[in-house]
Amino acid sequence: MKRVLRDSKSARWTALVILSFTMFAGYMFTEVISPMKPILERTYGWKSADFGVVTSAYGLFNVFLLMLVFVGILLDKFGIRFSTIASGALMIIGGFIKWFAFKGGFSTTEEINVLWLWNIKEQVFFAGLGFAIFGVGVEYAGITVSKAVVKWFKGKEMALAMGMQVAIARIGSFAPLAFGALLADSYGVPFTVLMVVVFLVIGLIGFFYYNYMDKKLDNQLGETEDLMSEEDKFKISDLSVILGNKGFWLIALLCVLFYSAVFPFYKYGPDLMVNKFGVSEKWAGLLPSLVPFGTMFLTPFFGSIYDKKGKGATLMILGSLLLIVVHTIFYLPFLSNVVIAFFNVLILGIAFSLVPSAMWPSVPKIIPEKQLGSAYALIFWIQNFGLWGIPLLVGIVLDKTNPGVAEAKAGGQDVVYNYASTWLIFVSLTFVALLVALLIKREDKLKGYGLERPNITD
Repeated sequence: MKRVLRDSKSARWTALVILSFTMFAGYMFTEVISPMKPILERTYGWKSADFGVVTSAYGLFNVFLLMLVFVGILLDKFGIRFSTIASGALMIIGGFIKWFAFKGGFSTTEEINVLWLWNIKEQVFFAGLGFAIFGVGVEYAGITVSKAVVKWFKGKEMALAMGMQVAIARIGSFAPLAFGALLADSYGVPFTVLMVVVFLVIGLIGFFYYNYMDKKLDNQLGETEDLMSEEDKFKISDLSVILGNKGFWLIALLCVLFYSAVFPFYKYGPDLMVNKFGVSEKWAGLLPSLVPFGTMFLTPFFGSIYDKKGKGATLMILGSLLLIVVHTIFYLPFLSNVVIAFFNVLILGIAFSLVPSAMWPSVPKIIPEKQLGSAYALIFWIQNFGLWGIPLLVGIVLDKTNPGVAEAKAGGQDVVYNYASTWLIFVSLTFVALLVALLIKREDKLKGYGLERPNITD
């Protein structure tokens, strides 16, 4: 058989590193203000609800304007190369708007009326708008990278490659969580945000080089968009095939439940460490940063197990069980020792490695490759309901169950939030996630998708 570029181990892993760096930059920006909640309250007079509005804006356009559905169709219609550039540009545009909001381009006291229903501080509105545009771009990039990894690694080390991509990207979550509050305290919020925007620009440059490699591979395969046979091209009617697949819906439901119990922890975990466990504001994100740091090593490890041994559905069940343990411990008010928090975060890192390492490589076993872009987009769209709704809900509930605390903090008083009632939101999500993971294993037995079988075929 004729060897092509992806048959070269160095070439396909080089492509993976380039793709992963842009996602690394995207994850950095996603979490850049996560450890800054106390600083934002003190510096700009934010409430928990303001923080919830901005952090939840990530999924706003993706959910309500159906942007993820549209970009998934764009990916399948126009291909990976078009989508890398479009997604990178959106991330940068959104990033600069959010930076300008913190730089002082908008008022911290005047309000904007949104749809005649809701008054939002001008700064909060534009910071959220920038994050919403960025959210479209980074999710678009995520589904593009997922499809690209399948293209380069199908029949090879696919779960390991996806695990490595996630691992590199999660370093992007680790860095701002661990050091973002310290940088913001020393150099200011605007400087910290702008520094991450620069990484987004570098990531877009990397995408241009990846496209050179991708075009060369397509020429070798004879599979450029113009040369694809009609039956291999994506059609809008293919959406009905995806939506009619029960396995797809179960994976999508697990995704939204699982990520809704993890990513909002990045947003509120640092504040939980300050208020429940007595950690200093400057180092509030250090313990939560151990979650993505741990996944750097564990996600590829579990992905390699899936590649060689299978047991994908079992890995998802185990990860869901561990997540129940984690959030129950965080909920219990009498467990407030920082050592307990440390070990609990380590367990969360294991859970957060188990599920994604098995979930994402399972999608190509359920959905045909020509529909993968739209399938990933729909899953990401459903996931964004949680990424939009849960941070907003947590912020509102936290304010309602702690009346007067935000105002006292803004006034310099040494008071704390009681997170106990709020954390029941996360506990509930984890129990439902376990139920869905069990249903996925049952569906695999009925349909024979092969989720328990190894991925490596040669």
